[in-house]
Amino acid sequence: MSTFAKPENALKRAEELINVGQKQDALQALHDLITSKRYRAWQKPLERIMFKYVELCVDLRRGRFAKDGLIQYRIVCQQVNVTSLEEVIKHFMHLSTEKAEEARSHSQALEEALDVDDLEADKRPEDLMLSYVSGEKGKERSDRELVTPWFKFLWETYRTVLEILRNNSKLEALYAMTAHRAFQFCKQYKRTTEFRRLCEIIRNHLANLNKYRDQRDRPDISAPESLQLYLDTRFEQLKVATELELWQEAFRSIEDIHGLMFMVKKTPKASLMVVYYAKLTEIFWISSSYLYHAYAWLKLFTLQKSFNKNLSQKDLQMIASSVVLAALAVTPYDHTYGASHSELENEKERNLRMANLIGFNLDLKPESREVLSRPSLLSELVSKGVMSCVTQEVKDLYHLLEHEFLPLDLAAKVQPLLSKISKLGGKLGSASSLPEVHLSQYVPALEKLATLRLLQQVSRVYQTMKIESLSQMIPFFDFSAVEKISVDAVKRNFIAMKVDHMKLVVLFSTPGLESDDLRDHLIVFAESLNKARAMIYPPTKKSSKLGEILPGLGEIVDKEHKILLARKSIIEKRKEEQERQLLEMEREEESRRLKQLKITEEAEHKRLAAEYEQRNRQRILREIEERELEEAQALLEEQEKRSKRKGGKKPILEGEKVTKQILMERALSEQLRERQEMEKKFQKLAKTMDYLERAKREEAAPLIEAAFQQRLVEEKALHEHEQQLETELSRQRHDGDLKEKYRLSRMLENKIIFEERVKSRREAEFNQRKAEREERINQIIQARKQEREALRKKIFFVRSEEERLSKLREEEEARKLEEAERRRKEEAERKAKLDEIAEKQRQRERELEEKERVRREALLGRTTDGPLRPSELPAGPDPGTAAPAAAAPAPAKYVPRFRRGGTEGSAPAPPETDKWGGGSSRPAPLQILTSGAVVPGRPLQMQTGGVVVVAGAVVIAGLMIGIHLVIGGVEVQSPLGHHLGLVVADNPRVYMNILR
Repeated sequence: MSTFAKPENALKRAEELINVGQKQDALQALHDLITSKRYRAWQKPLERIMFKYVELCVDLRRGRFAKDGLIQYRIVCQQVNVTSLEEVIKHFMHLSTEKAEEARSHSQALEEALDVDDLEADKRPEDLMLSYVSGEKGKERSDRELVTPWFKFLWETYRTVLEILRNNSKLEALYAMTAHRAFQFCKQYKRTTEFRRLCEIIRNHLANLNKYRDQRDRPDISAPESLQLYLDTRFEQLKVATELELWQEAFRSIEDIHGLMFMVKKTPKASLMVVYYAKLTEIFWISSSYLYHAYAWLKLFTLQKSFNKNLSQKDLQMIASSVVLAALAVTPYDHTYGASHSELENEKERNLRMANLIGFNLDLKPESREVLSRPSLLSELVSKGVMSCVTQEVKDLYHLLEHEFLPLDLAAKVQPLLSKISKLGGKLGSASSLPEVHLSQYVPALEKLATLRLLQQVSRVYQTMKIESLSQMIPFFDFSAVEKISVDAVKRNFIAMKVDHMKLVVLFSTPGLESDDLRDHLIVFAESLNKARAMIYPPTKKSSKLGEILPGLGEIVDKEHKILLARKSIIEKRKEEQERQLLEMEREEESRRLKQLKITEEAEHKRLAAEYEQRNRQRILREIEERELEEAQALLEEQEKRSKRKGGKKPILEGEKVTKQILMERALSEQLRERQEMEKKFQKLAKTMDYLERAKREEAAPLIEAAFQQRLVEEKALHEHEQQLETELSRQRHDGDLKEKYRLSRMLENKIIFEERVKSRREAEFNQRKAEREERINQIIQARKQEREALRKKIFFVRSEEERLSKLREEEEARKLEEAERRRKEEAERKAKLDEIAEKQRQRERELEEKERVRREALLGRTTDGPLRPSELPAGPDPGTAAPAAAAPAPAKYVPRFRRGGTEGSAPAPPETDKWGGGSSRPAPLQILTSGAVVPGRPLQMQTGGVVVVAGAVVIAGLMIGIHLVIGGVEVQSPLGHHLGLVVADNPRVYMNILR
């Protein structure tokens, strides 16, 4: 075993060996690397090595090597990078499938190549011998040798992948995909043996999954995703089994699906349940279990009606017709009649098993043994409304076979209905989950049922009937088939009849047997004797000990109950302990087996490695010689075999040195000579066969002519005899018809009287109903007139009320408009009056200011030129242009004489001295109150230390918003409600608080 420092070195070494044509050595090198314990940690180069490894395994068709390598790689990357294992397995399956398809495309004998019983079986010695001595063509043999191994390897690939991926929760999807591909492989190439083995493998995997629940990475079947994958796999298995017509495997698949549903206690989706019951109907029909077939159809109809809302009425009608016909196809008698006790018990178990599969719950008590039966099924069809969905032909057939009593005309009325029903069916719509429905399959069973019903009804009317008459009444079968059907019915105690072939008659009687009547008679007689004996000799009353037992009976019962419970718990504990011990022993045995297997494998690996090294050394020594002599030796052996088979002498002398060229030339010349001899033999054989065929035809011609003439004479005599029989039969039928006509003509007058009586009664009933109908119509018309009149009055009242309300709204709006206009005019008049009052106030203030100025100048000792004339006062705002709501006034300041215009002198004015000696050159401010509006009335005036204070309120739009003060010519404004502190003189401080 070679070792490498890095995995990349092993990959390079393998590629070098592949380039020189040593693929087996490259595969062995990679195998040693993968199985080595040095590389147990996953790394990226290992993935590339695995890709190359599976490619070599596929090229060399080494399935065992591939399985060992994939198992080791699963151990490496299971907990680290399981996606890498998934990619390697997908690559492995892709290469195997590609090689198989390539071999199939190159072959022209695919059907023969796959015509083997088992792909896993090796070639037997007799097959090898037969292949050499048979006349199989060389092309077909080469195709067989080319295609079959690749398909064997593909099948081995699927098995290997399923074995590696089992019980792995991280690769459930890949496991399901592999199972689906394996199913498609079996379906495509009709591999029934492999399909059975594949189903068993998947079944064992699930069983082991439930058995060993403590394994790591075990899938959880109760999870929705895992459950869906397992269900999809089982349903695909069921579909392929039915397509391959493996009905036993299909039934086992049904049991697998039911077991899986029971295991997780969940019901699949409705679409899957439709497939389940559809396949169940096919299986039961093939197995001739018509009762279970009908119950499965009923469940299928219930599912389609409940969950498929897009189902058309026609498709629903076809499904319902199938349900009713399947129920009618069940034989009307009990198959367990006269069976033994063991057979009855087996039938109970079978009923329970089938009912669980269908979805019904059975009670195994004796009184409920007939739960799955034909009468209960028919009553359930009526109660669930299935009969209301079927076609008219099926409904008529049901009434004829189950409710009508027509012993003579039953078959004649049933036959046209069956012919119509046989034409119904076909493909259903896309909304239905069922592909198609065939009603014609029920026709033979319905013909048998009609025959049984006819025999049953005839047996109630007649005691004796001719076989010929009975055969004419049953057009479905000849009398031999009717006799077979009647034998089974008599065996099941459905009818009682005997056939007397000596007298050509059929004898009918009651179904009860004489032994049964005798038994009942003896039982009644014994009961009567017991009563008489009890009356003659009444039993003496014995003193009962029940009174002594009753006081302690409760304690005894409780004690026994506790003992039984304790015994039951002990038994359960023993069972659990035994199961635990068995499980522990199995685990220990499994661990010992694995340990021994590991030791054996290691020893085998060592032995194989040593043998491989030895073989490698020997092979290197003789490799060149073997390659040169291989083809020459093959040609030599082939030519020796031909020469021995033909009895000729050896073409090559012993000791003579041969070469490949000489052997090829001699082989070609020998083949040419053989071909010429074979052509001559064929020509001679063809000529001989021609002579023999001509001679046979010449001898056979007169014999054929004589046989033809004899046949004409016999057929002519037979025709005359049959014509005479037909004439006699027609005469007899005519005489019988005349007698029947005469018998019925006596009832003609009574028939006419009865007909007149019925017509008169029906006419009177019709007239009465007509009068009642007219009276009811008049009442309805009168009621509708009253309703229309009330409706018109209601509409008139509503419209009148709406007009009144609209008129009130218009009057209210007009009043509001007039009120708004009046208010607007009053507001304009009031604003005009306020403007006039404000102008008068301003004029008065200007006059007061002028007087104050004069007084102040007089106090300061200044001379004035006299009072200002009104024309010399500062220009104020024009009262005519003042707005009703003017802005804040712009005050006019006092201008000293030295600052006025230069008309009175250009000398600068002397500086003004403060009255209090402060020496401030600040001029005395003088402001004029020019507010927008003043409250009407005289303003407040007061004098404090020679300072005039004028107070007034500011009113705008009739609302007092503030107080204006003029103190010593200085204007002070304040909002209403604020506190004002004013200093009106330098020495005395005067505070004036004006509050709201």
